[in-house]
Amino acid sequence: MELKDIQKELESASARVGDAFSFLHIEDKRAELEALDAQTAAPDFWNDAANAQAVSKKAANLRATIEDFERARGLADDAATALELAGDDAAFADEAAAAVAELSALLDALEIESWFSGEFDEGDAILTVNPGQGGLEAQDWTEMLYQMYVHYAEDKGWKVTVLDLVPGEGIGLDKATIQIEGRYAYGMLRSEIGIHRLVRISPTDAKKRRQTTFASVEVLPVIADDIEVDLNPADVRVDVYRSSGPGGQCVNTTDSAVRLTHEPTGIVVTCQNEKSQLQNKEAAFRVLRAKLYELEERKRQAELDELRGERMDNSFGSQIRNYVLFPYQLVKDLRSGEETGNVDAVLGGALDPFVIGYHKWRVAQ
Repeated sequence: MELKDIQKELESASARVGDAFSFLHIEDKRAELEALDAQTAAPDFWNDAANAQAVSKKAANLRATIEDFERARGLADDAATALELAGDDAAFADEAAAAVAELSALLDALEIESWFSGEFDEGDAILTVNPGQGGLEAQDWTEMLYQMYVHYAEDKGWKVTVLDLVPGEGIGLDKATIQIEGRYAYGMLRSEIGIHRLVRISPTDAKKRRQTTFASVEVLPVIADDIEVDLNPADVRVDVYRSSGPGGQCVNTTDSAVRLTHEPTGIVVTCQNEKSQLQNKEAAFRVLRAKLYELEERKRQAELDELRGERMDNSFGSQIRNYVLFPYQLVKDLRSGEETGNVDAVLGGALDPFVIGYHKWRVAQ
């Protein structure tokens, strides 16, 4: 790359650094971090463990954003210095070009971060996959999607905890629920809410006919204990039973699995993959709180839509993405238009182009 081209890219990137300072509200974040650090230094900070963990997590997220911004500013300075020296030593041109490329990638990530301004976007997510039409094929598709999301989360360095895996009849899964802990996990994974359609040659059909299969994906935020949710324990029926899923000898030989039924709404939540009944009960209540919160949010949105005199489509329950394995190979998102022929990579967890593509489309709307 010629020096004039590097200079042009650096000027563009430097302007983006200035923009990032504004849209990331760096000064506000520094002030907020200073206040949180003062809290963590208090002698009684860990007396309330739940609050302490929430404050520590918030501080860590703020610190990470500030450090990323400072790294971007440092890269811009490094690139400018290398570019000045490149007039005397051509080797510095390569160094400048590398710094500009790294800076551009970092700025892309920071801009994506700015899209997630919802109350829970920065937090953890509870993701559930359920089979739709297609019988045994749908159960197999459910397991494929479950594996895809586990690989995606692990590749991003997020923690995955299995809350509920219900084996299918012979193959696949009849349900999969996982908790994904990571920065912006909920914000990012909101792109996956909806119906996922698979087209392929059926592995269970002796005549090798083409089969169309569906599975639904639900993504909920993990609701912090300090957020009010209308949940009266007296309204919840708690049933325990023997786990049918994997999890070790202790799980499979004791009544450790828990089923919660919220009587007023009919919402049922199960959890069976922790080793104790108490752990399963805590995890199930966590999912139930998230479901009840989402239910209230949907009611509020419906009321707003009625006042506006308009009806807005809910993404859940509508087909959002096709995965075609036969007669050709293609994964295509029907909202953003993002597509690729590398189906194996996508099913192996390479979802970022689709996740980011969806959010670009969403912001553009």
